[in-house]
Amino acid sequence: MNFLYKSTSHFNLANLFTMVNITCGLLATYFITQNQFILAIVLAWIGGAFDIFDGKIARKFGLSNEFGVQLDSFADFLSFVLVPTFLIFQAVYSTLEGVSLIVVAVGSIYYVISGLRRLIQFNINTDAGEVSKYFTGVPTPLGAILLWVVYLASPLITWVGVLVFMIIIGALLNSKVKIPHL
Repeated sequence: MNFLYKSTSHFNLANLFTMVNITCGLLATYFITQNQFILAIVLAWIGGAFDIFDGKIARKFGLSNEFGVQLDSFADFLSFVLVPTFLIFQAVYSTLEGVSLIVVAVGSIYYVISGLRRLIQFNINTDAGEVSKYFTGVPTPLGAILLWVVYLASPLITWVGVLVFMIIIGALLNSKVKIPHL
């Protein structure tokens, strides 16, 4: 069991927590396809909790490594970019047709690419184990939280409002806004 506390292990404790986040994201995706949105959201939030703890464990036990940084970004992309985008697409946009469907597809793709760009840029600019006081731009977990709020408000703001907020949040992911690191 020494591999759990070796920074060179791909299966160290921090990375295993990240893999639970990935598992939650995959399960959430499945439940979205079954229109079980609440269960999908609960799984995404559980994944988010594991995302918080994987970083804390990595720092506490000196387990940070380049593999873990990349794995964490993959998990973030799945759980905090793809899952909320897919949820909104399935729950809010699924009845749209024609030009409306094309417009929301383009908006959703914009959000996904914005999230992916943010995570890639973060990896390029960050060293393993490094934690800064501020994020530049909205981090993808916060972007996901904002999208969950938009989803909850969707009956009140229609699909057009959801799309506008999705595009704004996507732009904030790569903005110069400073967000304190908790």
